Amino acid sequence: MAAASLLTIAAPAVAAPTSTTVQARSYSKSAMRSYVRSVLAQNNSRGSTVIIKNGKPQQISLGWAWYGKRIGNGNSQVVYPTGSLQKVVTAAIVIQLMNENLHTSQRFTQNTKISRWYPNLKNADNITLGQLLTHTSGINAGNTEPDRNLEYSEDDAINWVIDNINNNSTGTPGSYFYNNSNFILLAGIIKKVSGQSYEDNFNTRIVNKLGLTNTYLYQNIPSWKTDSISYTWNAKNYQDPEYVKRTVASQLPGAANMFTTPMDYYKIQVGLSNGQILSKSDFHYLTHLNSRANNYSGGLYLDNNDTIKSAYGNITDTHFGIWVQMTTDNRNGLIMFLNQTVGDENAQKNVGYQILNHIKPYTFIDR
Repeated sequence: MAAASLLTIAAPAVAAPTSTTVQARSYSKSAMRSYVRSVLAQNNSRGSTVIIKNGKPQQISLGWAWYGKRIGNGNSQVVYPTGSLQKVVTAAIVIQLMNENLHTSQRFTQNTKISRWYPNLKNADNITLGQLLTHTSGINAGNTEPDRNLEYSEDDAINWVIDNINNNSTGTPGSYFYNNSNFILLAGIIKKVSGQSYEDNFNTRIVNKLGLTNTYLYQNIPSWKTDSISYTWNAKNYQDPEYVKRTVASQLPGAANMFTTPMDYYKIQVGLSNGQILSKSDFHYLTHLNSRANNYSGGLYLDNNDTIKSAYGNITDTHFGIWVQMTTDNRNGLIMFLNQTVGDENAQKNVGYQILNHIKPYTFIDR
């Protein structure tokens, strides 16, 4: 009887948590905001981020997007370059066109040779569409980002890349070599298949489809918006200002001429698998192309048994650090648009990884 009495007395200690306990365990947006801003400040970094926790996005920003005019990061006027984070958008448009032409004379697949669209391109008979999408084409011609001080049309930028490839040696298709040329050629294929410019496809299939209000190709940024300036920290904030020049952006259609906000980019990531841009099965196809030589396919890296997706972007001669790392179900992660950075890509990712571990420990990767 004594033991039974003790059990009865102890029962209230394991009762359901009180409302006060539940409140203490709930997610505090204000606490997350303080934490993220503190991490950025401690690392002399500035920018705008979107934190995704349990399926809920939250924008958190710190510092000036344009120090000289005192326009803050996260201001509704400001858009940011995405660098290579654009590549998955270009890849998704290719998959859309692939699906739309499945039963037409223009039918193509990941195994279609790109000589179909580029008959005069060196080695095109040996390069597949999938190899462009996975950077395994063997194309290693560089110099796509250094400023050539000319403002290119889409066609001129693509033709420059074709000439550049033809005038340089080409590797054997199959091995991975990251190169903007692959995705600039994809922008040209989008135009050849659809009969419309990359710009028109981008606006119709991505911007309008998702109702994005802060996403543009560089040439379409309206006058009431401004693209961010990038800076470094050197004993104090906002040193060595650099921005993406119009001429440089014009060189990179399909590869790095998109400007947006982290919240709009979050909507793009969600749209890649919820049916707005691609279906879940299309997303799987895109990220598991047969030609991939590592965990990169269609603009994203997949890790941890396909549970994590990521991509990093920058533009030569600027200080931007653009990084996304999210769970593939889009429920947790970080979209980090830094316009003041310290150190290289790995140093920037270390800042983001500290935040990711706070969002959901033991889930993300540090690179």
